[in-house]
Amino acid sequence: MRRIAFYKMTGSGNDFVMLDGRTAAPGAWSQAAIAAVCDRRNGVGADGLVILAPEAGGVRMTYWNADGGRAAMCGNAALCSARLAATLGLAPAGAVTLLTDAGVVQARALDGALAEIRLPDAPLPVAAAVPPAPGERVLWLGTVGVPHLVVLVDDVATVDVAARGRELRWHPAAGPTGANANFVSPPRAAGGPWRIRTFERGVEGETLACGTGTVAAALALAAHCGTGLPLSFQSWGGPILTVRAQIAGGMAADLWLGGQGRLVFQGVWEGGGFSTTGTSRD
Repeated sequence: MRRIAFYKMTGSGNDFVMLDGRTAAPGAWSQAAIAAVCDRRNGVGADGLVILAPEAGGVRMTYWNADGGRAAMCGNAALCSARLAATLGLAPAGAVTLLTDAGVVQARALDGALAEIRLPDAPLPVAAAVPPAPGERVLWLGTVGVPHLVVLVDDVATVDVAARGRELRWHPAAGPTGANANFVSPPRAAGGPWRIRTFERGVEGETLACGTGTVAAALALAAHCGTGLPLSFQSWGGPILTVRAQIAGGMAADLWLGGQGRLVFQGVWEGGGFSTTGTSRD
């Protein structure tokens, strides 16, 4: 039985199995092995798998969704990666450079179980060609690492995220690979956090938080509803995520996401299913 050490981490309830790339090569993991380790009954249980490895210029962050499909970026996984990279000695806590498939992400591990990441500049979300359903006010489409549909609703607590999220995830307006569907509703009290729920592609269900989806929602609200930045959001998992950026000319620059990156436990995966000879990053 092949064995490998892992770290289980959570970012506001969005959880990950994370591996040290010095002993775990990305090319060694098949789609089936990734799905197995992420399985919540027979595996460790996670929304995705992350491998962190030293590379010239920073730390390579390779990310797969729970179904084993490669994804360019995951905001909460990046927050967790910043903390774990510092813990493993791959980078200093105050200056972690993550090399992702969506570009270079600067990050910092903060006190406690917190971190923040600076994302690449992103275009502001635009109106989506999707008719609103009852209880929905407007929909926007934007890309922050991966595509996102942002849906402004009256109350996220009343949304059937499983049904409506699946419908929007594959809507033609979302493009050939689909998009995450993020439902947001206004604060319950003035000055409080916005509330957000997400149906995430690759997981094919609701996750308790989505970092890049939260950023997309903040940019959509700032661009189209006159809300100033920074904005805070309460994830469906409970913890708060914050977004700040400079907006000009249809773009968001100096774009930061802050939130939780907490180590839950460490263990040894004995499920097998990966090759000990793989060396390719891809």
